[in-house]
Amino acid sequence: MSKSKKGKWVVTSAWPYVNAIPHLGNLIGSVLSADIFARYLRLKGEEVVFVSGSDMHGTPVAVAAKREGMDAEDLAMKNHAIIKNLFEKWRISYDNYTQTHNPVHIEFSQNFYSEVQKNGYIFEKEIKSLYCSHDALFLPDRFVEGICPHCGFENARGDQCDKCQKLLTPLELKEPRCAICGETPEIKKTKHWYMDFPQLQKRLAEIIQNNEIIPQNARQVCLNSINEGLPERAITRDLEWGIPAPFKGAENKSIYVWFEAVLGYISAVKEWSERIVKESSKFDYYWKDQETKTVYFIGKDNIIFHLIVFPGLLMAYNDNKKEDEKFVLPYNVSSTEFLMYENDKFSKSRGVGIWIDEALEIAPLDYWRFNLVYNRPEKSDTSFLWSEFENNMNTLNDVIGNFIHRTLTFINKQFKSKIPEKIDLDETDINFISKINSISNKIGHFLDNFEMRKAIREIVEFAREGNIYLNEKAPWHIIKKNKKAAGHVFHLCAQFVYALAILLSPFIPETSEKILELLNIEQNLNDLGWESIKENALETGQSIKKAQPLFQKLDIEDIKKNLVNIKKQKKEGKKMDYISYDDFKKLDIRVANIEKVEEVANADKLYKLTISVGDELRTLAAGLAKYYKPEELIGKKIAVLINLEPKKLRGVLSEGMLLAAVEGDQVSVLTPDKDVESGAKIE
Repeated sequence: MSKSKKGKWVVTSAWPYVNAIPHLGNLIGSVLSADIFARYLRLKGEEVVFVSGSDMHGTPVAVAAKREGMDAEDLAMKNHAIIKNLFEKWRISYDNYTQTHNPVHIEFSQNFYSEVQKNGYIFEKEIKSLYCSHDALFLPDRFVEGICPHCGFENARGDQCDKCQKLLTPLELKEPRCAICGETPEIKKTKHWYMDFPQLQKRLAEIIQNNEIIPQNARQVCLNSINEGLPERAITRDLEWGIPAPFKGAENKSIYVWFEAVLGYISAVKEWSERIVKESSKFDYYWKDQETKTVYFIGKDNIIFHLIVFPGLLMAYNDNKKEDEKFVLPYNVSSTEFLMYENDKFSKSRGVGIWIDEALEIAPLDYWRFNLVYNRPEKSDTSFLWSEFENNMNTLNDVIGNFIHRTLTFINKQFKSKIPEKIDLDETDINFISKINSISNKIGHFLDNFEMRKAIREIVEFAREGNIYLNEKAPWHIIKKNKKAAGHVFHLCAQFVYALAILLSPFIPETSEKILELLNIEQNLNDLGWESIKENALETGQSIKKAQPLFQKLDIEDIKKNLVNIKKQKKEGKKMDYISYDDFKKLDIRVANIEKVEEVANADKLYKLTISVGDELRTLAAGLAKYYKPEELIGKKIAVLINLEPKKLRGVLSEGMLLAAVEGDQVSVLTPDKDVESGAKIE
């Protein structure tokens, strides 16, 4: 790619069904991989919009809702909020994480298929369909389970076999059964609207064959499917929970979830342009510019829908359109194989595996992000193993964390926390500098080719080179005779630390931010950029902060025990206690200003705060003494719950409660990000 011109990208990850929380396999198969790539592109200065969302409609959600005795929309909205919040905790940097049950997506999908119908690719016909008399409904797709006619898998679904990946229709299944009640359905006639994929077969084969970026495994799966002959696929379903079909005579039909969910990649950018950045022209700027590269991160079970169904839909829409009205076709579909759990399949019913909410309760985020990409299943199915997880934690601690901590600690102690000067280079120094100057191109090559596993492993090897250099130079011995020579070594090692901060940022962003903070660098990662890695990134004399360990040693057996306990609690039905919206409205939370901070006698952790809430003065007892100096709090605007019953703590009348974020041993007082008047209500 030319460095003189910015690239333009739409990066996407597969949309998770809202019938369940994603597990680690779902995360690395699409979401985390896409996040790493999007972060890397931003660091390079590319124009990127990164989108995805919750797949709200269709049979998986409808089945789950029926089983739980809930309304499908209520279940979908509830789970969407949970999943969105979890992705935020995982630091997934979406520009728009949305959902398919929103007006922008619904209108876009209906208009899209009206255009495809005008172009002659949609027709209607009466067919035979499976009907469950017990539940009084037609059984589309995943409402039906049975034996796969191709491989004999006993739990194939009515749209696809998970084992052999063949696309299916419910009538093809042997010994079909209703997914809700298990009864054998009967056959009835119904009318549906179909997509004429045979008409697009030759063109689809050509774009797949000519796209050199697509992985070989994905290419072969699609070409095999095309060579067997693409079937006509029903766009509509006899299902209430979905987007109403726009075709004349289809008043009681909805659009098949797979046919509208893939359009979410487009509508999410439309929603982002209209509602988030409020520049509606950005939609065409990205989606209707043939220079834009669109990349889809998925698991291998979604290959057919992303390399045949979705491109086919785009081609059908683009027919008879001017060049600047056409949607761009996929640049790449980056598919992974499956992640197993200790050589077994993830299974919620059997309690096998780790779900993304559980993971964050038992170990720090960056351990998970690092481990998942370090063993990313790029070429074959791989397994999450506790032994490997432990080894990878040790790698972070012993290879990366150790080098950074040794370097910064020595500069703190011996050079008054200032980057020492560089003097004459020897051959070892020259080789070391060469590694610093070339590493961004090396890692960039792997990421440009979607080889994230190779990229992170090469970064680890780069860190090993830092440790080797430091050990060979042994500056702790040199300093006894020549302090400048020892400082020279740490000048180069500090540049190496900076390089690690930038290289690691797409993978473990929290760690990168901590490294930059220790280096006393306040600039945003994207402002620094990928190309900032060089031998003189840090200037001689630049001050750094006191070194702090980046990682912590964890007991793997304790982690496993905690996971068992979490799963046990879930099984026993211990869920979060929710309050109603009416209860929430009773909370009176205001912006307050800290006027005075006093220590409390015989209470090492407590401060007595005098705060102003508008014109009113109040006192608070706050356990902040361990985390803040008094001068750091005076004048700070905070959020305070003011209609809490007053209570005396260690002799201090506390007339409210301040709000703070707590994670481990870190406490951060919540403050407004804009200048808001004291007394303003928080809603």
